[in-house]
Amino acid sequence: MLYTGKGDGGTTKTFGCDQQRISKSSELPEALGTLDELNSFIGLSKVKAGLGYNPKVPLGSRTRTISNILADIQETLFIVQAEVAGAPKKVGKPKVAQTELIVNTIEKLMPPITTFTVPGGTELSATLDVARTLSRRAERRVVAVEELGLRKISPHTKAYLNRLSSLLFALARFANEDAGIARETPKYK
Repeated sequence: MLYTGKGDGGTTKTFGCDQQRISKSSELPEALGTLDELNSFIGLSKVKAGLGYNPKVPLGSRTRTISNILADIQETLFIVQAEVAGAPKKVGKPKVAQTELIVNTIEKLMPPITTFTVPGGTELSATLDVARTLSRRAERRVVAVEELGLRKISPHTKAYLNRLSSLLFALARFANEDAGIARETPKYK
């Protein structure tokens, strides 16, 4: 059954845990919900890429499509969610290094950033920009969980979350550049 009715009073407990029920408005469910929201939105971006324009990122001797990179992000976010929920899972250092490699590769292919850019361009880029903002919020929520002493979050998980917004920004820029869409800068008028 998809519902139990146990949360009707505004409380919940994390999946698989025998701890007491906590308020749904507290930091732990907020972090988990934000991670879920991010993962779902990345799923939308992945579908947008898979159904149409899906640029390939050259990574040394191989290439990876944006939809393939996004699928990997989703799998990693499940590990982050499990860790935040209290499971013995954590993101490893190789995942952080892989993320940095993709960001650094894309950065070398792109013109240098000299100003803010207006989100948008291709539909894929626009969804990646939204995902970037969600990832920043998810990172803030996970940090709050640790600061409140609710969970100890591994250093590599925190590093991954910190790099994720950069990766999504790089992918958004790459999608526009690959499609020949010029960067739009704010006019501040």
